[in-house]
Amino acid sequence: MSVMAMRMDQAVEALRAAGEPTRLRILALLRREELAVLEICRVLDQSQPRVSRHLKLLAEAGLVERFPDGAWVFYRLGLEGQARELVGELLARVDMDDPVLARDAGRLESVRAERAAEAGAYFARNAAAWDEIRSLYVSETDVEAAIRAAAGPGPYRRLVDLGTGSGRMLSLLGPHAQAAIGLDLSQQMLNIARSRVSEVGLEACELRHGDIFATRLPAQTADLVVVHQVLHYLGDPAAAVREAARLVADGGRLLIVDFAPHKHEFLREQHQHRRLGFADADIERWLKDAGLGRVKAAALPPADAAGLTVKIWTAQRGREARRNAA
Repeated sequence: MSVMAMRMDQAVEALRAAGEPTRLRILALLRREELAVLEICRVLDQSQPRVSRHLKLLAEAGLVERFPDGAWVFYRLGLEGQARELVGELLARVDMDDPVLARDAGRLESVRAERAAEAGAYFARNAAAWDEIRSLYVSETDVEAAIRAAAGPGPYRRLVDLGTGSGRMLSLLGPHAQAAIGLDLSQQMLNIARSRVSEVGLEACELRHGDIFATRLPAQTADLVVVHQVLHYLGDPAAAVREAARLVADGGRLLIVDFAPHKHEFLREQHQHRRLGFADADIERWLKDAGLGRVKAAALPPADAAGLTVKIWTAQRGREARRNAA
C-alpha cells in the first residue's frame, strides 16, 4: 500500500507530528537505530519530560513504536505501513548534513562510544571468568546439548561464530566443521578463545578482531552461523541479525542463543546488558525479513524462578527452508 492511500486525516496527523524541529530530529536519530529515552535526551540535550511529550505525539501518529524493556523504555521507527513509508519519504528529502542533524549524529556517536567503552571495560574485567559468570544464570550442560541438537550433526563446510567471546561455541561445534571463524571486538576475549580452541585441538579455526554489524565476510558462504549470547549487548540487534543472515549459505542455518524477556535489572547495572531478553515475535520477524525461513524456537527454563530462560532460535536459507515452511 502506498503513502497516497492514507486517509487525509491520517496524513495530516502524521505530517503534523513530524513537522516540528525536535520531532524531526528524533525521527532522524531513530532511523539510525532504536534508542532508549535517556539516550535521546542526551543527544538532543533536552529534559526527559519534554522529550517524552514529543515521543508520545510521534507514537500516537504511528511514526514510532514504544517498547518497554525492564525499567527502560526504547523507541524505534514504526515497522511497516503507510506511516513508515511517509517517514522514509520525508527523511530522504532532508539534508543530513544540516548542522543541527550533523551535531545530533556526532552526539549519538559519543553515546555509542561510551556504550562500547563500558562494555569493553566489563569484558576486560571479566574475560578470564566469563564462563563462570555465565554459569550463574543457566545450566551449561543442558544448553550445550540443546545447541548441538539445534545446529544439527554436521559436518559443516564453514562455521562462523559472531561475538565468539571465550570461544565456547567454537570448541563445542568446531570439531564438526571443516573450517571455522570466530569474530569478536574484545582482544581480551579473543586471547581466551585462542587458548580454548588450541586446547581442544581445532587446527582449521581462525580468530579475528571484527564487528558483528560489518563482518566483511563473503555473503552466503557459511553452513552454520552462530550468534550466542550477544544480541542483548547490542544497540541494534536487528541489524546484527541481518548481517548474520547474510552469511548463511543456501541450505545453511543461523542459530541464535539468548534470553527470553525477563526483569533482572542487575544484569544491566552490573553486566552491561542493554536488552533484557527478546520476544519470539521480534526474533522471528528479523529472521524472516533477512530472507531466512523455517524459523523454530526452543526454550530452556531455569531450575528456579530466580533464573533466566534461555531461548534458541534457528532459521534456514534456501529451497529446503522454503519447502518446509510451505
